[in-house]
Amino acid sequence: MPIDYQQIFVQIKEIGKNAKERRKKKEEAQASARDLLAFYDSQLDALRAKVDSAKLADSNIRCAYPVNENLASSYPAPAPASDVTLIAADGSQINPDRHAAIQFCVVNVGAIQMKLNSGETPEIFTDTELLYGDALLPNGFPMSDGMVALKRDLDERTKLEKLSKGLKGSVVTFTDGPIELWGAKGEDANSYDEVVRKYLGVLSRLQERGVVTAGYVDKPSADLVIRLLEIASADNEQIQKMKEFHPLRGVSDRWLYGEHKNPLLPPGHRSAVFGIQSSSEKKYTGVLSLHFFYLNVGTEGHPWPVRVEIPKWVADDKSKLDLLHSVLVEQCRMMGSKPYPYLLHRAHETAVVKMEEKQQIEQMLSMELRNQGEEMDDGSNKQSAKDLQGRTKR
Repeated sequence: MPIDYQQIFVQIKEIGKNAKERRKKKEEAQASARDLLAFYDSQLDALRAKVDSAKLADSNIRCAYPVNENLASSYPAPAPASDVTLIAADGSQINPDRHAAIQFCVVNVGAIQMKLNSGETPEIFTDTELLYGDALLPNGFPMSDGMVALKRDLDERTKLEKLSKGLKGSVVTFTDGPIELWGAKGEDANSYDEVVRKYLGVLSRLQERGVVTAGYVDKPSADLVIRLLEIASADNEQIQKMKEFHPLRGVSDRWLYGEHKNPLLPPGHRSAVFGIQSSSEKKYTGVLSLHFFYLNVGTEGHPWPVRVEIPKWVADDKSKLDLLHSVLVEQCRMMGSKPYPYLLHRAHETAVVKMEEKQQIEQMLSMELRNQGEEMDDGSNKQSAKDLQGRTKR
């Protein structure tokens, strides 16, 4: 049956009817968030104590953790860097499809390396890995989409680490998305822990070489700083029930730092650096502990706050922090009215796997298996029915 548009229409009208009430509630929460930010701006010790109390009540609490800069701090971009090597990496994948005749997976990582102001052409690298057979059963569990994404993230950072080896001078590396590994935690605990162990090793080697590394989160939806303000406003009883306490629900960090009429961050400015309070702090310890700042890569009248995640060794070194800040602002300016790091854009173009490439790999693998006399399975009947439906619609 097609979609019942009459039902959809009724629901849309209901949504529209409540728009004024939602807007009023949201504006009140936004005003409260700004007031709380101003009130607690310099009360860093009190804020840290409050977060520590919330953590005792719930070890999984996730929020910003003040370090040594006031909440409403705003720092302009340093002068453009002149002698630095930039490396960006991005990845894509073909996930295993249990409905397909052949079970396989592909992880493709693209990387771009460029030495600023050298006149040299950027170097392009591609690593493509095909997984088949037992490789799809780590620890005996079928590889899920989440585990494939986890492997892709590890491979991206590993590529950065390998390319940075032996480079002289300042090196800045970055990937798209958080620096913290996400996903697959509950699907295959042993495999997840093994990937995290390798990942921490990669980060450690980058730190030993003094390489600046970061994760770039475009259009972030997190409420890390907003959650900090909620914790700050909670009384002792509410601290014990923080999962139920959300007075600023609907307000995001992105709005807080990039409100169109009155952004906290002017174009090119970064926010204070915060630690990330989360359950992951048990794994990311010492110089690898996770930090972040917001950066307005937009223009006057068109703010665009992004979140930049960094390890502690970058957060603690002002020269490294300033270098990263400068590089990201200049990279985003290269993309004009749609600011995004130019090298990350190029890395994505290199890494993306198109549908026709997936089909070609599938055909090549099928042909080789048949030539070697290996028994082939059939696709699922469900997939056959879908394919038939697709043909009849043309």
